[in-house]
Order: sequence, then structure tokens, then C-alpha cells
Amino acid sequence: MTEYERSRTMPALPEHVFDQAADIDQMDAWLPQELHVDAGEPPAVTVHEDRTDQDVSALLRARRDQMRLEWGTREQGGYTGWLQVAGMDSGTSEVTVHLSFFEEGHDPGEQAVRTALDRSLQRLEEQVRLRVDNAAG
Repeated sequence: MTEYERSRTMPALPEHVFDQAADIDQMDAWLPQELHVDAGEPPAVTVHEDRTDQDVSALLRARRDQMRLEWGTREQGGYTGWLQVAGMDSGTSEVTVHLSFFEEGHDPGEQAVRTALDRSLQRLEEQVRLRVDNAAG
């Protein structure tokens, strides 16, 4: 099993960050660009991966009371992950994403995963800023 974790501080309240991250209709705006989520009947979702051009059955659970998203593949059991939002001082939040790959064939490699996670967290921050700015103005 291989695990990866990345974090980023965002200048927004944890509720705003979590609401943006958990909005299934907006996930394509921040997830790695080669992944697309179709809601189906939550918690059941379908994830399309451009790299393999395959649809994979997965589960996605949003636990708002814990500010946590959890996901994983259903039939294959190839990977799981979670996103945790924690409030910090002065209205900022820390977002941590953790991925676990159980089969070597599902793991795209350390550099690819770290780059994808960093870019995803950056895009999530951009989406949160847009949402907060639009709500304020």
C-alpha cells in the first residue's frame, strides 16, 4: 500500500471551504483534471478517468459535522481517500487530502500524485475565493 498526503492553508472559514469541496456539481472545478464525478445515487458515484477512459464505481460520503469527505472504489478496492477541513485562527482553514493506493497498478507514482494533489488544492482555493467573493459582493 502506498499513501500520499498534502495540505494547504486557505483564507476562508472551514464551512465555506467544506461546502465548496463537498458540492458534487462543482467537483470537476477542483479535482485532478483527468477525473470526473457523476453523482448517481449518493453515496454511490461513478468516477471517469480520462487516462484510462474508464468509468469506475465508487463511494463518496460527505460528513459535514466532521468537515470531512471520504471516498473509495467499490468493486476493485484500488484506492481510498479523504479530505479534511480544519479551522485555524483568524478565519483561515487548513485542508488536508490523503490518498491510499492498495494496488500498485492504481498508483500513478509519487511525483504525479503530489503534483495532482497540489494543483487540486490550488484550484479548490480558487473556487472558494470565487464563492466567498460572490457571496460578499
